[in-house]
Amino acid sequence: MTSTVPALGTRTAEGSALQAVLLDMDGTLVDTEGFWWDTEVEVFARLGHRLDEAWRDIVVGGPMTRSAAFLIESTGADVTVEELTVLLNDGFEDRISRSLPLMPGAARLLGELAAHDVPMALVSASHRRIIDRVLDSIGAHHFSLTVAGDEVSRTKPHPDPYLLAASGLGADPARCAVIEDTATGVAAAEAAGCRVVAVPSVAPIPAVTGRTVVPSLEHVNLPFLQGLMTL
Repeated sequence: MTSTVPALGTRTAEGSALQAVLLDMDGTLVDTEGFWWDTEVEVFARLGHRLDEAWRDIVVGGPMTRSAAFLIESTGADVTVEELTVLLNDGFEDRISRSLPLMPGAARLLGELAAHDVPMALVSASHRRIIDRVLDSIGAHHFSLTVAGDEVSRTKPHPDPYLLAASGLGADPARCAVIEDTATGVAAAEAAGCRVVAVPSVAPIPAVTGRTVVPSLEHVNLPFLQGLMTL
């Protein structure tokens, strides 16, 4: 975990009980969920195996160790989780070095929140080496704190990453808005007690009590997030 401005609990958006916004990375801010699947397909092809498209919804949004273990068991590939993790990170890093498209509305939302001094944290299941590469493009200055999947003992769908982020910002999880694109991430945020905005990227996410689902970040702004605290 990295932090540039610790304990920002006293900095809140004007006239709002919103204390912080915690954002997922892949598929939420950057259009990279497809990159991960393409990398997995490519790596397993080199290992002599073909991935079933139906597995995509199973591995999306999860920690790399879980996804890697599932794909190894499903294909019978002769590779360890540790070896596969290196291959996948290498392949993904190569892809984002060539192209890293932002999700629609991402740059505008980050700029708006920063302009109103709303504390933000990036909370991802991706490893630190990947997060740091992505931050070069989306702007590390937007985030007071970042949490990587290889820096917590239990990553998503467990609540630990979001609890750690809220604590690092000095915020009450119940006063944090989380923006996520996968069911795994949504489960983690809800288990942490946060208010969740789901922006589905690969698989549908149902709207239930306490969860808001929108088609894209273009539907999300500061008043919208402030309004979640009154629901």
